[in-house]
Amino acid sequence: MNWNMLIRRVHRWLSIAFTVAVIANVVAMAQGQQIVWVGILALIPLILLLLSGLYLFMLPCAARWRSP
Repeated sequence: MNWNMLIRRVHRWLSIAFTVAVIANVVAMAQGQQIVWVGILALIPLILLLLSGLYLFMLPCAARWRSP
């Protein structure tokens, strides 16, 4: 498995983790609880999604830059 395929797979799993964290945050807010760590729990996969998404976004541009 090459590096790009690994990043794509990690990006997919991070999106699932982010969705679960957002659902947990909504459930906690619906119960009237303001738990700070539940909100922060959603930020961790979001930041990683941003980084992996930017990498995947730049792949076509990098391929054009490298080609003659």
